[in-house]
Amino acid sequence: MVLSIFGALALASLAVAAPFDRRQPQEEALSTVESTGSSSDSIDAAFTAKGKIYFGNTGDEGTLAQGQTQEILNANFGQITPENSMKWATIEPSPGEFNWAGADFIADYATTNGKILRCHTLLWHSQLPDYVSSITNKAELKRAIKKHIRAVAGRYAGKCYAWDVVNEIFNDDGSFRDSVFYRVLGEDFVKVAFNAAKKADPEAKLYINDYSLDNLNWAEPKVTAMASNVKKWIAAGIPIDGIGSQAHLAAGGASGVGAALSALADSGVSEVAITELDIAGAAPADYEAAVQGCLDVEKCVGVTVWGVTDAQSWRSEDSPVLFDANYAPKPAYTALLDMLNGS
Repeated sequence: MVLSIFGALALASLAVAAPFDRRQPQEEALSTVESTGSSSDSIDAAFTAKGKIYFGNTGDEGTLAQGQTQEILNANFGQITPENSMKWATIEPSPGEFNWAGADFIADYATTNGKILRCHTLLWHSQLPDYVSSITNKAELKRAIKKHIRAVAGRYAGKCYAWDVVNEIFNDDGSFRDSVFYRVLGEDFVKVAFNAAKKADPEAKLYINDYSLDNLNWAEPKVTAMASNVKKWIAAGIPIDGIGSQAHLAAGGASGVGAALSALADSGVSEVAITELDIAGAAPADYEAAVQGCLDVEKCVGVTVWGVTDAQSWRSEDSPVLFDANYAPKPAYTALLDMLNGS
C-alpha cells in the first residue's frame, strides 16, 4: 500500500458459505476471560476481550507457506486480509478471465481456521490491468467496474466481514487522486462501486480505505476531506459502512492515531478500523499508542497488522511488524500483550 510523507509505494471454486455471526469471536473471547479470570496469551483474544471484534494480520498462499507463519497467525491473530490475491490485476488480469486460486485459498483458510476475513480490495488505482486503466468512455468504465465487483464480491459473498471497496482515492491535500476512475467518472465512481458491492455482498461491511489518516496535524487536510466526503456520500444514500486508516507509520508517529480515528468516526460511518498497521522500528511505545487509539474510539472495531514477520513486510528494511525474520516475537508484541492484559 502507500505511505505518503512517511514512506513509499507498496508493492503490495468456493461454495458460498452461510453468513457468519460477526460478533462471535468477540463474544467467545469475553466469555473465556470472564470465566477463567486469567490473562490471555493471544493478542486477538486479549483485544476482543476489550470489546473489539478482531486483531488481525495479512496473508497470501505464498507467505502462509513460509516457516512458522501459519502457526503464528493461528495462535495470535483472529482475522486475515489477503495482501495481493484479491487485487484487480491479480484476480482479473484479462476481461472476464479470472484467477481465483489465491483468493480461494485465503477464503478457505479463513473458514477452516476460524478467522474473520477482511476482503481487499475492489477498486485501486495501482495493481490495475492495462485494459482498465486505458478506458476513456464513461459507460464502458461503469460496466467494467460493475462486472468486476459483481464477479469478485459475489463469489465471496457471505465470507467477508468487510470489503475495502475503494482504496486510496485522495491526495494528501484532500483532493481526489488522478486515477482512471476519477478522470473518467469524477467522484461518481464511488457511488458506482459501493452500490455494486452492496448488491453483490449485502451483508459485508463496506469500507473506504486510505493512508495518511493518522494525525490531525500534518494529515488534517486528508482526514477532513475523507470525513466530509463520506458524510456527504452517506447522506446521498451511498452504502458506506466504514473508514479504514492504513496506519503505515514512521517511528514516533502513533500518538495521533486515536484523535484521527475519532474524527473519521464522526463522519457518520458505523465503524472504523486500523487496516494496515506497521511502524518503522516497531517500538513498543509506538504499537501501544496505535492500538490504544483504537481502544479509545468506540466505533473502532479492529486492528490489522500488515505482515506477520519483518521478512514478509513490504517495509522489511524498517523492521515494522510484531515478529522478526526468524519468527520470534519482538518486544512490541510482548508490550501489547501486557497492555491488553492489564499487566
